[in-house]
Amino acid sequence: QLQLVESGGGLVQPGGSLRLSCAASGFTLDRYAVGWFRQAPGEEREPVSSITSSSAITSADTPDYADSVKGRFTIFRDNSKETVYLQMNDLKPEDTAVYFCAALRWSLDFTIAHIKSGQSPNYAMDHWGKGSLVTVSS
Repeated sequence: QLQLVESGGGLVQPGGSLRLSCAASGFTLDRYAVGWFRQAPGEEREPVSSITSSSAITSADTPDYADSVKGRFTIFRDNSKETVYLQMNDLKPEDTAVYFCAALRWSLDFTIAHIKSGQSPNYAMDHWGKGSLVTVSS
């Protein structure tokens, strides 16, 4: 069974940090481009970070970030664990949302702009996790 499972969400104070994990089962995640998305109450799902596949033709494991998180969030892979992480630092109340990871079998460039060429909420991704809630509040 093909599955993505997010973990690591929770309640954190402004300025704090969290690390989200996206673990794959039933398929080899390093062959997929992966995106992290978030959806706040009453808002559309939006991409926040992406990483190309480890077998991408021109730019393996290359990250990209939405302007709102650039410099604060870092995406990276551990292929030995079939997991993609999102390290979130200097969290702000406006980062509060349910965070989803999604994977796309894709060997070319994979950026936030590329993702946004698709439509919310699915953005033409192949597989989705069920989400992990992040709450930033004092």
